[in-house]
Amino acid sequence: MSQDRRTSNTINLVKGTAMNRHHALHAAVFALLVAAISGTTGATDAEAKWVKAKEGTTTIHRHRGADGLTDATITGPKGGVTTVDRTRGADGLVDKTVTGPKGGVTTVDRTRGPDGLVDKTVTGPKGGVATVDRTRGADGLVDKTVTGPKGGVTTVDRTRNADGTVDTTITKAGP
Repeated sequence: MSQDRRTSNTINLVKGTAMNRHHALHAAVFALLVAAISGTTGATDAEAKWVKAKEGTTTIHRHRGADGLTDATITGPKGGVTTVDRTRGADGLVDKTVTGPKGGVTTVDRTRGPDGLVDKTVTGPKGGVATVDRTRGADGLVDKTVTGPKGGVTTVDRTRNADGTVDTTITKAGP
């Protein structure tokens, strides 16, 4: 490519040149097309409602339970109360029970696996169970396998490169 051609390409980036007017024309046509597809002012009103923050106040009251762990009582903007109760399990790890405003209970049970890493089992309010199993790979990094309540499995495999950086490979299977 000659010096003259490179110079002419950079000149096209200057405001007011034919190339910039060409891009401006495309931008204007695109804006008109978007306005025509989305409708008139009704679409912007609906969009404004979507962006608008919910009114009301949520309060979170944290306190020390009888076992010395931090519990919480959360009152939502509509008056619903969610309680979080943390307890120390027999294995010394902190477990949690969350009771929602409609009475649903979610429990989180942490256990120390045979490899010394913390695994987790979450039981949802509708009885679904999700598990997180952490293992230490041959390279010394922590990998994990997550099984969802509907049977889906996600595997996270971390590997260390020669330069010390860490790559992560996430594989998802199932529903």
